[in-house]
Amino acid sequence: MRKLSNLVLGIESSCDEMAAALVRGEREIVASVVHRQLEVHRPYGGVVPELASRDHARFVSQVVEQALDEAGVAPEALAGVAVTAGPGLVGSLLVGLCFGKAFAARFGLPLVGVHHVAGHLASAEIADARLVPPYVGLVVSGGHTALYRIDAEGEPVLLGETRDDAVGEAFDKVAKLLGLPYPGGPALAEVALRGDEDAVALPRPMLAGPGLDFSYSGLKTAVALAVEAAGTLGEKQVADLAASFQAAATDSLVAKARRALEREGVGRLAVVGGVAANQRLRERIQAAAQRDGFLAVFPPLALCTDNAAMIAAAGARRLARGERDGAALGAFARAPLGARA
Repeated sequence: MRKLSNLVLGIESSCDEMAAALVRGEREIVASVVHRQLEVHRPYGGVVPELASRDHARFVSQVVEQALDEAGVAPEALAGVAVTAGPGLVGSLLVGLCFGKAFAARFGLPLVGVHHVAGHLASAEIADARLVPPYVGLVVSGGHTALYRIDAEGEPVLLGETRDDAVGEAFDKVAKLLGLPYPGGPALAEVALRGDEDAVALPRPMLAGPGLDFSYSGLKTAVALAVEAAGTLGEKQVADLAASFQAAATDSLVAKARRALEREGVGRLAVVGGVAANQRLRERIQAAAQRDGFLAVFPPLALCTDNAAMIAAAGARRLARGERDGAALGAFARAPLGARA
């Protein structure tokens, strides 16, 4: 069968989404399927790794088959397979990785592993063709808060990262402090719409210094102390605390992103990851872009959370460069993308 030389299958299973997608030419999404596990984890108020990996094992073949059916493509016609190797929950990663290896071997396809953060950055390039290197990437999710410089050649350069909690992790923990339902981040953002973001004075950590690192554990602690001091919280107090926390958390992201653009001398910014769906962050970044004169790119909401289209796009670039991974490709729980500046 003739191979569709630029059509790549992506598989993503780093946490609690099992996803498969087909991407043509590094940017065109031909099919994308995501199986989510909200109901699996809701009773526990957070992701249970063992339950996540078991659910992935039940659905991985169905999700891949559905993506192929939606695209109307036979496996033998693909150019290759891209699969998330990490970072993430190792049990979950191994489900997708083992399936991807077996699939590639069965149909004689080249295989590449993809760093999850590289996938998120690729999601912005899918969204807007104007986003070309060099640019600064702000990665904001439940597991990552970091700034990268992306150039046309070479590995991404890590400019700054969180020293403790990721911003999405802080959103989830603060939501739990406020008694909000799982998933916490979206629930907090919704409640914050009814609150006054100036009602509670909260810190903007690490803004005074010149660096590009982040910190969110102190902000989370400040909310915990405010909750303790207030005692029983009414609806208005919850909304005000949610809005005040959201403002403090996103103000830090906007300020550091602007600082990184100025320092690197580039005029393009990609904001990616689950927290890139936050409306206040989008509004403040776009306002800064108009004021400072830079291009700000956000993926569509469907590409902010974990998905396989971003993995396929990032993998397509590795395949185009002639890169390949073999059976020895392993999963990793933690590893930075690129080198620190």
